[in-house]
Amino acid sequence: MSDVTLTVNGRQVSGTVEDRTLLVHFLRENLGLTGTHVGCDTSQCGACVVHVDGKAVKSCSMLAAQASGSTVVTIEGLADGADLHPMQAAFKEHHGLQCGFCTPGMIMTATDMIRRYPDGLDEETVRAELDGNICRCTGYHNIVKAILAAAEAMGKTGKGRKAA
Repeated sequence: MSDVTLTVNGRQVSGTVEDRTLLVHFLRENLGLTGTHVGCDTSQCGACVVHVDGKAVKSCSMLAAQASGSTVVTIEGLADGADLHPMQAAFKEHHGLQCGFCTPGMIMTATDMIRRYPDGLDEETVRAELDGNICRCTGYHNIVKAILAAAEAMGKTGKGRKAA
C-alpha cells in the first residue's frame, strides 16, 4: 500500500492505494472524477489523458504513487467555473465530438499541444500530434477545426492554417 498526496484541479487530496493502482483509477474511483475515461487499458487510445505537472500524460500508463507530489489537472478542472476553457468551447462550437467518449482526452491533449507549440499550430501538426488519440466516431475533421479555432482564440495560430 502507498500513501498518495497530489493537488488535483487546485485541491490537495490524499489517499492510500494499492501499489499497482493506476492514476486513472485513483482519479475515477477514489476522487469521483469520471471525466477521465478508461478506453483501452493499453495507453493507445488517449481517452485517459490528464495533465501532470503541466504536461499531457496518459493516466492509464502511470501509477498513482508515481504521481504523488504532483499537480494534476483533469477535464473537470479545465473550465473556470461555468466558463468553458477556449478548447472546450471550440469543441462545442465546431462539433468536435460525436459520442463524446474520446473528447476529454482529445481536449487535454490539444491544450498541451498549444502549450508545446507557442508559435502556433497548423493542420498538419495537429493531425500528427493527435496520433495517440483515437476517435471511433468521427473523421477527425471537426476535431482538427476545433483545435485550430481554439489555438486562434488563444492567440496561437500558425502558418498555413487549414480545416476551415
